[in-house]
This record gives sequence, C-alpha cells and structure tokens, in this order.
Amino acid sequence: MRAFATRRSFLTGLTVLLPPWGGASAQALPKMTVSKDPLCGCCTAWVERLRTSGFVIEVIETSEMNRVKARLGVPQDLASCHTAELAGYVIEGHVPVDPIKRLLAEKPAARGLAVPGMPVGSLGMEVPGVPPDTYDVVLFADGKRTTFARYQGARAI
Repeated sequence: MRAFATRRSFLTGLTVLLPPWGGASAQALPKMTVSKDPLCGCCTAWVERLRTSGFVIEVIETSEMNRVKARLGVPQDLASCHTAELAGYVIEGHVPVDPIKRLLAEKPAARGLAVPGMPVGSLGMEVPGVPPDTYDVVLFADGKRTTFARYQGARAI
C-alpha cells in the first residue's frame, strides 16, 4: 500500500511540475493576426509552421496588402508577402519562430521584425534542391534598424 501512495504522490507532483501536452509556451503565446494575399502559398506554409510551433493565428485574406503595410508602418524596403500583428508588434515576411519568441520575451521598444523579400530556405520558402539564402531578421522602429538575428535557411548563424 505504501508503494502505491508514493507512486501516486510522485505522479501528482509531475503533473504540477511538467507543462500540459502541447507545451506551456503554447498557452503563453498571444494570438497572431496574419494578413495575406488569398493566392499566396508560401504565406500559408509560414502560417502552418507557426501554428505547429504553438501560435494561435487568425488569417485575413486581402488583396490590399500595401494598405495593410502602410497602416502598420512597414518600411517599403523591408516589405515581404505577408504581414502579421502580434502583441503590439508587426511581423513582416518569413520571420523564423525563434526570433518571434525572443521578441515576445525581451519586449524591445520597436515596431517589429522583418525578413525583407522572400529568401529561399526561410520559413515557408523551402525549395528542395536549392541552396538556402543567408538573410537578416531586422528589428525596426521609427528611423532605427538593427540586425536581430541572422539565418541561412532555417539555421541561425
């Protein structure tokens, strides 16, 4: 009888210490709203990859992406194919998961993150047999920019 009580106590303790299935980080992530062109497949791939990483995402399909970017203050030279809003930040383009989570953890004074253009090998832009591009994840604010992370394809460098 003593072993059963000990085992039960142990298992009860584990349920308190361990995150629920799906991970504690999935519950802690704020909702993301992604605006994208209805015909863009790479945008859909990016959204699906973020969902598998625990993000809850609402997708708004629009052919007025330039208006969305202008409203959110995305500089033209940082533009990509889709734009997301998350916890008061803008996420422009194929930004990898880890820099987004880092942004949420560090909460820098900035407008958001951007991966300009559509680099081959970036999240949602994987092309089998084509070498991945090296690209920067740019932290941008009004009049200021810094490199927040650097990637070659899906790998941080």
